Amino acid sequence: MGYGSSLIMRGIGKSFAGVHALKEVDFEVRSGEIHALLGANGAGKSTLMKILSGAYTSDSGSIEIDGKTIQVRTPGDAKASGIHCVYQEVDTALVPHLTVTENIMLDRISSPGSRHFLGWKAFHQEAEAVLRRLDSPIPVRKRVSELTLAEKQLVLVARLLTEQAKFVIFDEPTAPLSLEEAERLFRVMRQLRDDGIGCIFITHRLPEVFEMCDRITVMRDGERVLTEDKQETDMDGVIQAMLGRSFEQEFPKAEAEIGSIVLEVKGLTASRMTASRTVQDVSFSVKKGEIVAIVGLVGAGKTELSRLLFGADAVDSGEVRVNGTRMNLSQPATAINGGIALVPEERRSQGILVSESVQRNLSLPILKLLSRFGFLSGSGEQGNASSVISRLGIKTPSPAQKTMYLSGGNQQKVAIGKWLNAGVDVFLFDEPTKGVDIGAKSDIFRIIGELAQQGRGIVYLTCEFSEALGIADRILVMYDGRIVASFGRGETTQEQLLYYASGGGEGTA
Repeated sequence: MGYGSSLIMRGIGKSFAGVHALKEVDFEVRSGEIHALLGANGAGKSTLMKILSGAYTSDSGSIEIDGKTIQVRTPGDAKASGIHCVYQEVDTALVPHLTVTENIMLDRISSPGSRHFLGWKAFHQEAEAVLRRLDSPIPVRKRVSELTLAEKQLVLVARLLTEQAKFVIFDEPTAPLSLEEAERLFRVMRQLRDDGIGCIFITHRLPEVFEMCDRITVMRDGERVLTEDKQETDMDGVIQAMLGRSFEQEFPKAEAEIGSIVLEVKGLTASRMTASRTVQDVSFSVKKGEIVAIVGLVGAGKTELSRLLFGADAVDSGEVRVNGTRMNLSQPATAINGGIALVPEERRSQGILVSESVQRNLSLPILKLLSRFGFLSGSGEQGNASSVISRLGIKTPSPAQKTMYLSGGNQQKVAIGKWLNAGVDVFLFDEPTKGVDIGAKSDIFRIIGELAQQGRGIVYLTCEFSEALGIADRILVMYDGRIVASFGRGETTQEQLLYYASGGGEGTA
């Protein structure tokens, strides 16, 4: 692939309150390439991109396009140089009550020279043409507020094309998308690359990197530690660069003593689940100290199964026993009282109260234990919060900090931590590492390993097959609401799991 122009950041330094966020960082993106920028939370990649997009100014260093130094002090400076951003939170960049055309042409409409005459017919035609170029037939007279999140992203991409973008920063654009929506965005990114636009792709999902990118840069502790062509490295090499350690060193399997059966599920069936998904005749058991992973693709029924076990949805038939006692799973309160806790996939809407403090979130399941004569003990609540924050390594300036301001990984630790002192015997983890960086993922694996060592039974529901292979004592494969295969530790591979999860072994389990 031939490259035309290039954008180079040289010796970029940035400090906040005397703490170095970036230390003499060099970074280059060429036109006509997709360049992955990776690193754990706090590595400096977001700070570097904020400097490139004009949100921050650097303390030292320079930015060049085609050998010419440019000044980027504001987002307007960046756009004038052809540098644009597509963020995960697209709503901050679009005007919801305006139409698709108005949003795509926003800069032109709002420029001083446009006030006397607006050629709306030509604007609509141009908006339609640029959306056709992206293979995205979104009605241009539709209000943006009526669009899906994926469609809003495409409107934002269409806008930057009309503004003659040369370089585009994609900051975790696939995090809120379904697999189908993500693949559609990937087609658009490849189209931009083929049109000679340089794309910077920030993501936590390493399989996406090796599918999409031409080059990979890794940052760690405010420094650039790796830049390689995709063909010159692999996933283990990237992980080692991100962490300073190998995958095996970072995610060691915590050995736990396996005891008697703590959770027993027999013939669990629910045929009236959401979006036509069902759970059909699911049976399995979990022993004390055992981690049982249930793997499957999106839509296999994993989340639906977790909700049934937690009493959040109605069961048609089947039974669930904890420590031999049959559970009446009519509501989550009965599941909790019976010893079952759920850490849900949608942590912000279901796992934590984002507008409440870290301390209050950590107290919620044990308010009775922290209260006397109906009054909550402030010192008891503080003591519980301090203990859990220390034990899980939750990074927060204060227990009083609102949970919404924590990173995704630390929010997930709060969602787990609130159950630690609730006396539960079975932990259900539904996609617990979704949307967290690799450092937080390591902490979550460590926490789960410690819970197993304490004799808790762990059900780990995930579509990340590599995680299941690394953490589980047993792996069950779910497809179309059923368990279709079962493997002991070391008995299977990612390829075999995908075969069964895709329906390849249907009828053979």
